Amino acid sequence: MRNRTALLAAAAALAATALVGTTTTGATAQQSERKTVPISKAVPEDDLAKMTEQRPLVKAADKIRWAQERGQFGGFTGIGLEEDRVALWWKGEVPAKVQRAIDEARDTAPVRVVDAQYSLRELKTASARLQARLAEDPSLGHTVNIPTDGSGLVLATDGTGGKRAAAAAGETASEVAGVPVRTVEEPRLDQVSRDNDWSPWWGGARIWQPRAGCTSGFGVTDNTGAQYLLTAGHCGDFGDPFTSGGGTSIGTPSKINKTHDIMLIGTGDVTNFIYTGNPTDNVGVRVDGWDWVYPGEYLCQSGATSAGVVGGAICNIKVLFFYNDSEDLVEAEQMDGQTAARPGDSGGPVYTASASGGAIAKGTTTRVAGARLGFQDFGTAWRDFGVWIAS
Repeated sequence: MRNRTALLAAAAALAATALVGTTTTGATAQQSERKTVPISKAVPEDDLAKMTEQRPLVKAADKIRWAQERGQFGGFTGIGLEEDRVALWWKGEVPAKVQRAIDEARDTAPVRVVDAQYSLRELKTASARLQARLAEDPSLGHTVNIPTDGSGLVLATDGTGGKRAAAAAGETASEVAGVPVRTVEEPRLDQVSRDNDWSPWWGGARIWQPRAGCTSGFGVTDNTGAQYLLTAGHCGDFGDPFTSGGGTSIGTPSKINKTHDIMLIGTGDVTNFIYTGNPTDNVGVRVDGWDWVYPGEYLCQSGATSAGVVGGAICNIKVLFFYNDSEDLVEAEQMDGQTAARPGDSGGPVYTASASGGAIAKGTTTRVAGARLGFQDFGTAWRDFGVWIAS
């Protein structure tokens, strides 16, 4: 976890395009209606138990992840959470600094180190070759993923040609990439675009610009003290005036990374809370910081539209892997088969539970295909914009 003292197919399809007719209510009248609850009141008991059980694993994985972040070692392949331990895949000899981090991590949770066939760096190079081929021949497949174990690449296809076509696509892709490529049949993830928030702004609230509606992610700040709402990059453009669901002015985008699908809306006052209840109960939880994301981790998402459908957050979302296209997104799956996100959820908060009864920011929603969710991890916002959770 990192807090203030420590330091950060199409988009319109997930954005809701019809402005709901609500009247703006004054901030003073509404302020008292916000209800902060512990995370135990906002996440189903079984889902919270999974997050709690994983907390030592995440803490151990963080020690190794930060050693890699500082050193950028070439042998690194991936880190994942297994049932009762952390797994680190590495090609070649583990550097002394990483080994020290592993030893320290083992004081918190078991860590196994596995020899990887390829490093992440090698697989990104191979993926770039394959993505260039997909741009020339889209019939080959639509998405390239890198499994955490470094065994090769995974190419997602639409399955229209049957098993024989998928096998041929895998052979061609392997030749192009220069590494083994496994094919899977999966639909493309489409981008997804509460209801009357007020300053200081919370995450998880309905936000609007003249063409579409999305969800605010997290209140963030940087080393200048400026304050922003973090949301999805496809939710707007520079100059777009964003308002709350009730029409109160929030601000305009200050920074946008369209490739990574993240955006900062400059505003005067944000806070470290997110809505987690239904659109009208004003229930939310405190956000205690941010953290890296790991395959195998269980998370929740709190988009404004989904809150209106299911009455709260959608949880039991398990991280599968990171995309290796230019967006560099994370792919996860709602393990009960529920729809993971809906139009209007774009930019909404993805999070886990903290040890102190709040939430830990993990990212913001971008894409969905049924139970599968694509989101950008908070670490990318930290790298791109130098932001962290506001206090």
